Amino acid sequence: MTIDEAQQLVDKWIREYGVRYFSELTNMTVLTEEVGELARIMARRYGEQSWKATDRRGADNGREAMGEEMADVLWVLLCLANQTGVNLTDELLKSIEKKTRRDQLRHIENEKLMA
Repeated sequence: MTIDEAQQLVDKWIREYGVRYFSELTNMTVLTEEVGELARIMARRYGEQSWKATDRRGADNGREAMGEEMADVLWVLLCLANQTGVNLTDELLKSIEKKTRRDQLRHIENEKLMA
């Protein structure tokens, strides 16, 4: 699936099942919430925090939940793009071009990244 197709699929779902998009501000807040849920899993799986006994998702070290939360982040981001008229394919290509121009030697020459 392309990014364009994903944007169209989310839009179709919203129109068929979601009644309407939440407001942009609500979706921005939901995006922040979803990123926080992903961060919680990452902190426990890769960081120093341990799973709590009450964590439902700790059994598999959050593997399944991590993918679910990443998909939730993507979903809300696609909603925001649709609502604001942003073509994420175009913007991602521009971002890659900008980073390539700006950083083409930056990371290669970064001694901190040398193994």
